[in-house]
Amino acid sequence: METTETTPTSSTPFPNIPPVIESNDSEYRDSGVPSTVAIAGHPLHPLSVIFPIAFLAAALGSDIGYWLTHDFFWARASLWLIGLGLAGGILAAAIGLSDFLKIERVRKRTAGWAHLILNVSLLVLSLVNFLLRLGDAESRIVPWGLLLSLIVGTLVSISGWFGAELSYRHKIGVVGAGSRRYP
Repeated sequence: METTETTPTSSTPFPNIPPVIESNDSEYRDSGVPSTVAIAGHPLHPLSVIFPIAFLAAALGSDIGYWLTHDFFWARASLWLIGLGLAGGILAAAIGLSDFLKIERVRKRTAGWAHLILNVSLLVLSLVNFLLRLGDAESRIVPWGLLLSLIVGTLVSISGWFGAELSYRHKIGVVGAGSRRYP
């Protein structure tokens, strides 16, 4: 009598490359976990990150504008953009932290921890960048302000990738009837 061993095959159409991409069959089939901070079921964290991302990305652009032209307009614009990005980022972080603390599935995924650590890092770097310029918005842009803006812009992009992994691959913060615990 011949025995054949069967190994379960992944039904997700996505690769599983931990820790960058973690595909899970049960999450793929699950309806998703609703956000803990929502209005009429609509999660607020994805809405709250739009402006901080735009402001911090624009700050890098205005720093480059200052570097190329030495026009004070760009220095002042960078200061305002970093300040607004920092303020909006703190609000978005508070909302995201609620989901992180209350939804176990977030804490079980590398993407959840990476998203948290990257966002805390970029908020700290944005605060340093803002304080560096506060007394003299112009003289500290090149090279340190520009370098900090470049690092923050890079971290925002990487953190956004992990945030999207949480929403789209792990179905966290979506309209669904799934459990906050791991499926």
